[in-house]
Amino acid sequence: MPSGAVPPAGTVLLSGIVGSTAYGFAHAGSDLDRLGLFATPTEELHGLHRPVESHVTTAPDVTLHEAAKWCRLALSCNPTASELVWLPEDLYETVTPLGRELVGIRSSFLSAPAVRRAYLGYADQQFRKLLTRDTTDPATRRRAAKHARHLVRLVEQAVRLHRTGHNLIRLSDPERVRDLGERIADRPRTAEHLLADAADRLSRPGVLPEAPDPRPAEAWLRRVRAAHYNPLPAVPCAPGAPGQSTGGALGPTG
Repeated sequence: MPSGAVPPAGTVLLSGIVGSTAYGFAHAGSDLDRLGLFATPTEELHGLHRPVESHVTTAPDVTLHEAAKWCRLALSCNPTASELVWLPEDLYETVTPLGRELVGIRSSFLSAPAVRRAYLGYADQQFRKLLTRDTTDPATRRRAAKHARHLVRLVEQAVRLHRTGHNLIRLSDPERVRDLGERIADRPRTAEHLLADAADRLSRPGVLPEAPDPRPAEAWLRRVRAAHYNPLPAVPCAPGAPGQSTGGALGPTG
């Protein structure tokens, strides 16, 4: 994790390089995107105001989510957040024991309806962007090709997840996806068949359950909270101050 990218309070548990570099799309001049999750000190959760749950910087490009928020995103199969626990080993930059535990329970976050909804939803967003791009402008044409590449990637990842229960982040043939993306950028409507075929495949029985299992995430998060709890020292009462009540019945006494 580069200097200046850590959250103002908390400990990074897991982080790595994501985005185009992870997929195999990177070229000279590509941005280096990093994603991670951190644990807020548990005592910070006890106050009146909730701590910030995401920390984002653009120089460098880093997104960090608090552990609980990341779990919520992963249980909804958010494609961007979820890829953190499916990275190839060489792309991890920070792996703590708790981070390694999270990678070990990654399959429990998956469910067929959420994969279908999230991945096809994101792919459809890319398709809608393609339809509105003026590809006669070179800069806009490059952005259109990027949208098309990610559309293809999302569709193929969804189908593979549905069929195998495994999320392949580093594409086996990124050049094929790049070439297909270029063709779709020139003729966006050709992506309609790709989206329809994926929707059909995802409507058939696969290996994923109908609902995720939140119990491993809940147990993991409780271990995170226990490991990062540093209670503040008790403040002694001033001499002559009334003693503190240890609790009791509320309401009128007579």
